[in-house]
Amino acid sequence: MITASSISVELDGRAVLSSVSLDVVAGEVLALVGPNGAGKSTLLSVLSGERMPSAGLVEVSVDGVGRDIQTFSPLELARIRSVLTQDNALSFPFRVADVIAMGRAPWTRTGELARDSEVIAWAATQTDVGHLAGRRFTELSGGEKARVSLARVLAQDTPVVFLDEPTAALDLRHQEDVLRIARSLAAAGRAVVVVVHDLSLAGAVADRVALLSAGSLVAVGSPASVLTADAISAVYGLAVRIVEIDGRPLIVPER
Repeated sequence: MITASSISVELDGRAVLSSVSLDVVAGEVLALVGPNGAGKSTLLSVLSGERMPSAGLVEVSVDGVGRDIQTFSPLELARIRSVLTQDNALSFPFRVADVIAMGRAPWTRTGELARDSEVIAWAATQTDVGHLAGRRFTELSGGEKARVSLARVLAQDTPVVFLDEPTAALDLRHQEDVLRIARSLAAAGRAVVVVVHDLSLAGAVADRVALLSAGSLVAVGSPASVLTADAISAVYGLAVRIVEIDGRPLIVPER
C-alpha cells in the first residue's frame, strides 16, 4: 500500500536516514527495530507522511496507481492512515469518551458518520478502556493514557495503521492485547507498521521485520531470517542467543 524509495533524512546536517527503501503491505504487520537513534521513529514519520524526506519518494497506492504522499491533503491522509505517536499528552482535560471520539473526525460529513458509535465502542473494547469513559484523560496513569490513545487511533478506522512504541508503558497483559490487536488488523487486510524495542515482541507479532542501524536498513524479511544472533550482536553490540518457540525467535541476552 505504501512504497518508500531511497529515503534519506538529514537533521542539522546529520544523516538520520540514508537511502532506505521499504514496502508497507496490506494484510501484514511490519516491525521496525533497531537501537536507540537508529532512525525507526523518523522512518515511521516519513512513511506516514508526517515528515518530508530530504531525498527519496514515498508513494501510496490509490486504485493500483502510486501517488506521492506529499500530494495528499491532511484530510485525505487522515482517511488512509492513522498514527499512534510516543507522546500521549493532551493539553486539556477531555473525558476519555471524547478522546476516543476524536478519531472519527476525518469522517465528519461522510457516509461513515453513521458508524461512529459502533466503531468507537469496538475501539474501547479492543483496548480495555470502556470503564474509563467518564474519566478525565489528564487523571489517567501512563499505561491508561497509552491505551486510550490507541483506542483513538483504532476509531479512525483506516486501512494503514502506524504504531510507535505502543507497548512501552503497558503491563504484560495489555502488551499482549496490543499484539493481538495488531495481528487482528492485519488479518482483516490492513497494513500495520509498529516500532518496537523488544525484539522478542517483534519476533512474536511481525510478518516482516526491518532492522535499522545508524539510519541504514540492515535487513528486512521474516523474523527468523532477520533476528539472528549474528545480526543482533553486530547491530546492538551485545551477544545473544535465539530460542525458537512455535517457529518464532525469542531473543535472550548472554549474561
